[in-house]
Amino acid sequence: MPRPDPALLNAARYPFRLETTTRFADVDPNQHLNNVALAAMMEDGRVRFNFAIGFREAIAPRRAMVASMGIEYLAQGYFPDPVEVCCAIEGVGRTSFAIIQLLSQGGQNVAFARSIIVCTDGDTPSPIPDAFRTHLLSDWTLKE
Repeated sequence: MPRPDPALLNAARYPFRLETTTRFADVDPNQHLNNVALAAMMEDGRVRFNFAIGFREAIAPRRAMVASMGIEYLAQGYFPDPVEVCCAIEGVGRTSFAIIQLLSQGGQNVAFARSIIVCTDGDTPSPIPDAFRTHLLSDWTLKE
């Protein structure tokens, strides 16, 4: 994944924010937050974002799955300071949408992630309802 566009690195543009605590267990031998811990923080933020946007209810009885995820590590993060996970919708297709996330600590960007979420009816992709697509694009994309 190429380095993120600088326009995507402004936390104020993201409509969803979650502050999470760091744990001593998140620290690696180099005394910074481990890449696996950062990925778990991104996962928690992404799941909470999905609840905030009403995803489960909007696609029921269908389900969702992560089709791909890429993380760019931008700087080191440290224990014990909290981390902010910001989320936004980047785009919506017929059966999938992209969530972008920015993780920061103390005003410094630590990581950027892009995930593709696919709506499924079991084993095959299923269309995202039109009303939900409109909701995502009008309420949850990056702010100008």
